[in-house]
Amino acid sequence: MFRRLRPDLSSLRWKIAALAAVTACLVVAVVGVLVHLWTADDIRSRAEAQAFNGLYSAMDTYRRTGTLADGAELDPAELPLALRRPADGERHTAYDGRVEGNVGPSAWAAQRVGGPGSRVLAVQVNMSPELNTLRQLDVTMAVASLLALAVAVPLAVYGAGLLARRLRRVSETAGRISAGDLDARTGPTKGRDEVAEIAVTVDRMADSLGQLLRTERQFTADVAHELRTPVGGLLAAADLLPAGETEDLLRARVRDLRGLVEDLLEISRLDAGAEQPVPARVPLGAVVSEAVARTGLCTEVTVSEAVARTGLRIEVTVAESEADRTVETDPRRLERIVSNLVVNAHRHGGPPVEVSVEGRTVIVRDHGPGFPADVLLHGPRRFQTGATERGTGHGLGLTIVLGQARLLGAGLHLENAPDGGAVATLRLPLRPSGSCGTAASA
Repeated sequence: MFRRLRPDLSSLRWKIAALAAVTACLVVAVVGVLVHLWTADDIRSRAEAQAFNGLYSAMDTYRRTGTLADGAELDPAELPLALRRPADGERHTAYDGRVEGNVGPSAWAAQRVGGPGSRVLAVQVNMSPELNTLRQLDVTMAVASLLALAVAVPLAVYGAGLLARRLRRVSETAGRISAGDLDARTGPTKGRDEVAEIAVTVDRMADSLGQLLRTERQFTADVAHELRTPVGGLLAAADLLPAGETEDLLRARVRDLRGLVEDLLEISRLDAGAEQPVPARVPLGAVVSEAVARTGLCTEVTVSEAVARTGLRIEVTVAESEADRTVETDPRRLERIVSNLVVNAHRHGGPPVEVSVEGRTVIVRDHGPGFPADVLLHGPRRFQTGATERGTGHGLGLTIVLGQARLLGAGLHLENAPDGGAVATLRLPLRPSGSCGTAASA
């Protein structure tokens, strides 16, 4: 629960919000520094101008009356060194950064009152009140910036959230299409920005992809239906041939062709969603053993808590605690899945082929070269193989297994064992699927 409430800081929403916050902080810092420097320079310029004007009035008063005006001094001890020997008749100003009590920094203006060796009249303007005002201005700007940042960041998070939700909607649609839902569409989106363009592009891509797949599926179904009748005729004609090697060879090839046609028909029905499971409560171990036996390969069934002995072509192991376990599933489709996995392991793997039943899980393993990398990466695909040595394709067996597993709502996981060999794991759901189940992983 707490993990759900914790925000995903790696998401686009928080990245945009962080970028907005950093940008706002930089703008605030730059504006604050510029305002501070400009105000400080203005305070110093006004103080120097005030000192200069004060010195002009003090000099006029001193020359007329011989008295010092308020704020004017003769040869003050605090006078900066640069103003102790000003040129005769010229007024000069200087900045003094010293602070003594409540006085300073200061702006000084000085002028010699007579010829060389005469005294220097100086006026000091205390800048501390203005600098205190500058510090208050800095504090005010900092507080105002924090308040503005506190308002801007939530707005940025909200705006980024709107953008992220729109992108997530497009991403979810693309994911559903990738998982096989060809009817998934993003639909109308607000705005005419890049996100809306991406959504429209994804929908158009889905339309084109759906049309191509529907055309391919329809072509497969049509070809299979058209071939079914002539293949049946070939098989009947083969029965009329005289017994011999030629008849056996021809009959075997016609049977292979008929099996391929039946597989194509089954795939076309699975693609069209015309298949529906018929669940029943059956003993899982018995169904698996019967499915392996129907493959016609040499088998040995072992009921034990230990691993079955090796050395046979196919070994079926049912844990003693699982021997009487019943599951609710479609037994015909489960047999189809198990038999196809066993035949695939027999054809492309190496002995021994081991079939084990553990709980609601059926594991089929061989000791051959393992599944090709392309099958592990993309899953089984019809008439395609990940290894050249397998010929023109790995057949339709795994494709049918994946389709039947989806129909049952079961999970199918293909992997290679660390010590070699292919491992296919089928996990049956707790409850059978009434329609097309969740997509199996491969």
